[in-house]
Amino acid sequence: MNTRFLLLNAINAAIKAGHEIMHVYESDFDVENKEDNTPLTIADKKSNTVIEEALKESNIPYLSEEGKSILYQTRKDWEYLWIVDPLDGTKEFIKRNGEFTVNIALIKEKKPIMGVIYVPCTKELYFSLEGLGSYKIEIDNYVKDLDHLINLSVKLPVHCERSEYVVVGSRSHMTKETKEYFDLMQTKKQEVRVLAIGSSLKICMVAEGRADSYPRYAPTMEWDTAAGHAIANMAGFKILEYNSSEEIIYNKESLLNPWFLVVNNR
Repeated sequence: MNTRFLLLNAINAAIKAGHEIMHVYESDFDVENKEDNTPLTIADKKSNTVIEEALKESNIPYLSEEGKSILYQTRKDWEYLWIVDPLDGTKEFIKRNGEFTVNIALIKEKKPIMGVIYVPCTKELYFSLEGLGSYKIEIDNYVKDLDHLINLSVKLPVHCERSEYVVVGSRSHMTKETKEYFDLMQTKKQEVRVLAIGSSLKICMVAEGRADSYPRYAPTMEWDTAAGHAIANMAGFKILEYNSSEEIIYNKESLLNPWFLVVNNR
């Protein structure tokens, strides 16, 4: 399997999907819920159509929120599968804060081996491949040469000098357990700062080196984390189950993730 070709294809699919989303995002709309025929739903479906069509020639099964009804009996023996979130960060889209992403991951035997996250508003692209590492670049055009793209990109993590310990937090998912984690870090570290950001960008902040950890002690689905998990892994980080040393896995019978913590693996 030519995973470098698959990565290039996934990158171009994410960028094209991002363009489709921006056509809707930049229109005049007012929406509060993800219902049929709203701009949010239209953007989500347009993005999903672009990605699914681009990845179809790989002959690898495709799983997204739109396909969550696929029976476990059908998918349990899949060695490879794409896990896609065509528009991650619906609240961010509605609030127009720009912190939404296109997420594409390739899973092999329940583990992520490739991740692509594109931020349409900022044109930031995060990408990773097992054996290649994780990278970030600002780009808006389609990519023809993967090696050239890598040469222009910044390898993750980037060393960031700071005195404080930075924890990625969610504005809307502060559980009791999350607060307890913050309190614990404050007893261990001299200074703790919370970095609030939306969607899968939370995982990217740790992978990039702009944050030290990300506790997510609240519900997420596999398509919310798969691409970010690959980027974090290839940058030297783990996504561990809550109170465990085991990493979360994919294509489970339940597509709901366990609670997790993104931490440094080095």
